[in-house]
Amino acid sequence: MAALCCGAAVSQTGAPAPEPKPLPSSIASHPEWPKAKKADVDSIDGLMAALYDVISGPAGKARDWDRFRSLFLPDGRLGVVRHAQPAADGKPAHPDDVVFLTPQDYIDRDAPFFQNNGFFERGIANRIEEFGNLVSVWSTYESRHTADDPKPFVRGINSLQMVKAQGRYWVASIIWDDERSGVTLPEKYLK
Repeated sequence: MAALCCGAAVSQTGAPAPEPKPLPSSIASHPEWPKAKKADVDSIDGLMAALYDVISGPAGKARDWDRFRSLFLPDGRLGVVRHAQPAADGKPAHPDDVVFLTPQDYIDRDAPFFQNNGFFERGIANRIEEFGNLVSVWSTYESRHTADDPKPFVRGINSLQMVKAQGRYWVASIIWDDERSGVTLPEKYLK
């Protein structure tokens, strides 16, 4: 009877069955993925602080892109909401759109910007919902060109989906939208 129960683990030749291959999109299928600092990923607050910290700095300061990558699932995504921009004739130059980026796409897109521009972003309020290993965070942010700018040049909301796996938190996705004419942050997202 014991042989029947264990048949899945041992082949008919008595040799152990091969380990199943990890699914292509699983964490295990990316052993080369940068390892995170424990303080960055052992809590939701730690992950949020690390996320804002790693992209912030003066013009020309190299960002720690391995630290940035380490905060995300290897197949994580960042979504940029793009708003219609008027052309010279008053018609939209492009319609509203959403562009999803991998962490590497984000790095490739924004690293040149950070070479020439200071960028300091910080969270000013977080609304957190949790169930099991799922976490949803609406994080209100302010962005400045220098750390001591009296007013932000933009504010908005980052909507994050996180998951707790392997004893830590991971960003699965972020999508953000900025405050603009006709769309202001409601009071409930400012506290």
